[in-house]
Amino acid sequence: MFAQDRLDLILRRHQEIGEKLSSGPDSQSFVALSRELASLDETAAAIGAYRAAQKEVDELRELLADPSTDEDMRALAKGEIAAAERKLEEAGEALKLALLPKDAADEKSVILEVRAGTGGDEASLFAGDLFRAYQKYAALKGWSVEIVSVSEGALGGYKEIIAEIGGRGVYGRLKFESGVHRVQRVPATETQGRIHTSAATVAVLPQVEEVDLVIDDKDLQIDTMRSQGAGGQHVNKTESAIRITHLPSGIVVMMQEERSQHRNRAKAMAVLRSRLYDAERSRLDSARSEDRRQQVGSGDRSERIRTYNFPQGRVTDHRINLTLYKLDKVMEGEALDEIIDALLRDHQQKLLSQTQ
Repeated sequence: MFAQDRLDLILRRHQEIGEKLSSGPDSQSFVALSRELASLDETAAAIGAYRAAQKEVDELRELLADPSTDEDMRALAKGEIAAAERKLEEAGEALKLALLPKDAADEKSVILEVRAGTGGDEASLFAGDLFRAYQKYAALKGWSVEIVSVSEGALGGYKEIIAEIGGRGVYGRLKFESGVHRVQRVPATETQGRIHTSAATVAVLPQVEEVDLVIDDKDLQIDTMRSQGAGGQHVNKTESAIRITHLPSGIVVMMQEERSQHRNRAKAMAVLRSRLYDAERSRLDSARSEDRRQQVGSGDRSERIRTYNFPQGRVTDHRINLTLYKLDKVMEGEALDEIIDALLRDHQQKLLSQTQ
């Protein structure tokens, strides 16, 4: 069922990394080795569990096949063999999943972008609700959230909000949130109780360091200007706002949240790197497999992925036909894992079908 040489190689590498970390490597090597060890931990544990289950089944089968086994021992083995074989089957399925190719970006932090879509002021209000749901989910996970850029709606919420969510494995959990989120509810401004439909778009981009993506300075057009909006007299005195245009791709990032031009430039470059990295991942995904492109995100945010129906308290994810009547808990971040786990299982099953 499994190539034992491959399993042995993984276990040897796992042990080798552990020994290297114990010897006290330099800081750069320590970070790289720690990441590799973390990526192998689950697989090594799955291999151990599978082999332990296989050993138990083999021993029971040997007892049953041995004519010298006494009747009491034979009866005991017969009573245990079915459960042991089920355990082995489950361990085998878990190992199949653990051996699936890992997405290199899964362990990264993310740039989260939420924008109001169709629906006017109600779309901005929903974008605010959606962002706060992610904030609460991040808090439950122990992740950090730092707002990078905000454009507020006229009646509240956000026309656009960009934030950095930091922590281990953030992208692996949030990557399926990219797309159009539709809401159906009665707006606070609606006097006749009619249900309105509006939408917000979400983009989840893996946060990348300069070492992950080198951007040539000659490919950048950088413009400075005075900040607009709130901030008092100071924003009118200094040209702290930054607009960076990546000429080859046409991607434009503007940042004016900080009073320091240096900090605005650093934040704008972080967002630009993530957008370029996401675009390149999408291009490669599309070339490899149309099916996989649709699952991990293509950069095409036009397709509706989920509907939030407030009158019915219902959330439906259209990609996997999953409906939960837990809208309040989803918006509190508490039930979001149920949707994400289902999406991950669906994604893993599609990967398994591709490898068979």
